[in-house]
Amino acid sequence: MINRIAILLTVSMLSMFSALAGAQTLNDEIRSRLSPASSVCLFGDECASGMAVPGRSGGPRDAETVYQTFCMACHATGVSESPILGNAEMWAPRIDKGIEALYQSSINGLNVMPPRGTCIDCSDEELQAVVDFMVEQAQ
Repeated sequence: MINRIAILLTVSMLSMFSALAGAQTLNDEIRSRLSPASSVCLFGDECASGMAVPGRSGGPRDAETVYQTFCMACHATGVSESPILGNAEMWAPRIDKGIEALYQSSINGLNVMPPRGTCIDCSDEELQAVVDFMVEQAQ
């Protein structure tokens, strides 16, 4: 009789532990189904460390390449009153403020242009070279 009770207790406990383990597995399964399909890792986040930046090969990029890659979308079309490349009339008031003011605008942003335009990994020197390139086109 005691052996039967011990066996029943053992079987009951094993069933209970099995049910608990199954519930945990079921909860984990539900959580995995509800988790996002993917995540976004942005430049500057820890998860992005070591990631290659598109178009970046190590050395400084030439001004025209940076312009074609990052600046052209706005400065070729005049989006939000940005001065169009080669349009002397649009560039004149900006050039009158001085080259240093133009450099600072490209680095810090101005009006709707964000800091560094859209080139978050451009060095100050690359941005200054692009400004020089655009000013040359307007003269």
